[in-house]
Amino acid sequence: MKLDDDIHNYYEHLILDRIVQLKLDSTKSPDYLADLCCLALNQVPPRYIRYEVDMAFYLPQSERQQMEMNVKSALDKAIKFLDGNK
Repeated sequence: MKLDDDIHNYYEHLILDRIVQLKLDSTKSPDYLADLCCLALNQVPPRYIRYEVDMAFYLPQSERQQMEMNVKSALDKAIKFLDGNK
């Protein structure tokens, strides 16, 4: 087993999805996006999984909504921080 291939933090997926929703991937530099991801991920609790399908079938809707709110809040704070420290 290779840990870096088999296990990942589910929040990474949610953060990237939110970045695409906000269209930041087409308006910001790769360095900005990398910093943004690091800042946001450090604000949310890790949620390690092996397979995406596990989260789709076993995550209650209420918990999924809470995770999405956590991501929105973390990204908002990270964007404010990065944009305020140019």
